[in-house]
Amino acid sequence: MNAKIDFDQLEWLAAAPGARFKVAERDGTRVRLLEFTDQFVETDWCRKGHTAVVLEGTLELDFDGRRERFAPGHAFHIAPGEASRHKAAALSERVLLFVVEPI
Repeated sequence: MNAKIDFDQLEWLAAAPGARFKVAERDGTRVRLLEFTDQFVETDWCRKGHTAVVLEGTLELDFDGRRERFAPGHAFHIAPGEASRHKAAALSERVLLFVVEPI
């Protein structure tokens, strides 16, 4: 079994204007290196569950009017569903996250 995931060997995939990611999937889990720029605008509420660590930049999550900021070294866990709906915004020129999600 090869446990190593080398993000340097993976291509960036476009998610939306100002957002791109690299992804690997193993054993029912998806890991992503996710980048937002200050040009990213989330147009709809995300209802997916995420666990992530901020590697670079400052991220703001809007939980239906309640905002939280996350800096490098901060982690967060968001449960899936309507009660946890959220929108992300980059408060710095670039935000880089390591994200873990169930497939």
